[in-house]
Amino acid sequence: MSDTSYIFDISGAASFEQLVIENSFHKPVLVDFWAEWCAPCKALMPLLAKITEEYRGELLLAKVNCDIEQDIVARFGIRSLPTVVLFKDGQPVDGFAGAQPESAIREMLKPHVAEPAPEAADPMETAQALFAEGRIGEAESLLKQVLTENNENAAALILYARCLAERGELGEAEAVLNAVKGDEHKQALAGAKAQLTFLRQAADLPDSADLKARLAQDSNDDEATYQLAIQQLARQQYEAALDGLLKLFVRNRSYAEGIAHKTLLQVFDLLGNDHPLVTLYRRKLYQAIY
Repeated sequence: MSDTSYIFDISGAASFEQLVIENSFHKPVLVDFWAEWCAPCKALMPLLAKITEEYRGELLLAKVNCDIEQDIVARFGIRSLPTVVLFKDGQPVDGFAGAQPESAIREMLKPHVAEPAPEAADPMETAQALFAEGRIGEAESLLKQVLTENNENAAALILYARCLAERGELGEAEAVLNAVKGDEHKQALAGAKAQLTFLRQAADLPDSADLKARLAQDSNDDEATYQLAIQQLARQQYEAALDGLLKLFVRNRSYAEGIAHKTLLQVFDLLGNDHPLVTLYRRKLYQAIY
């Protein structure tokens, strides 16, 4: 049974002639001589498959079960297993016997097959990394390219909206978020909408310096505590904001109809369940409740 179009089993002499000898005039073919009873063979096979797949069609791998294909084994004088032979232009040109480390196998292949080109970076992953680094303009440019190809790409729309929001284009960001369809990125969408809310709220609040001055005079000033957390959220100072919101919840959970708790949950949506701050503060919130 074939694993992929690059990796296949040999069944008989005719199969060997077609799949190994004829193919080798077009692309190098590794031939793996193995047997069921051979433990080193079974350890080597996945490694050969991994290397072959990385060449994405520029290298082929043929597997010969020596217990079945004894005529082929005799033809090439295979005496120990595993044995791997590299064929080019219809002839064996290199190979090795016994299990080998990955580095040695790659070194053997170098003179005979071009190194695989690195896979192109995923544009969404690149855009997310740029956004996380605060390189908003670069992320936005890349996202525009992605959306040119598919203007309904929900993940790209959400991140693009967050870029717009960071630049203060709140109305345009909201319009982009409203264009997102489906529920596949429900949490990311909720997080982006939360960030938009925080930015809008912060625009109407006293600045951080004034709020900190109020708290220096009265550390139990609930309004100043909450408003400072919103300012911090708008500036992506998430840990400080979460800490302030949690303290407010512990001190006065009924403040403004439980807004500290609601805002904590919004921040969890914004950062995502896998974020270490969410893991930490979700646990602290649970302990505070129970």
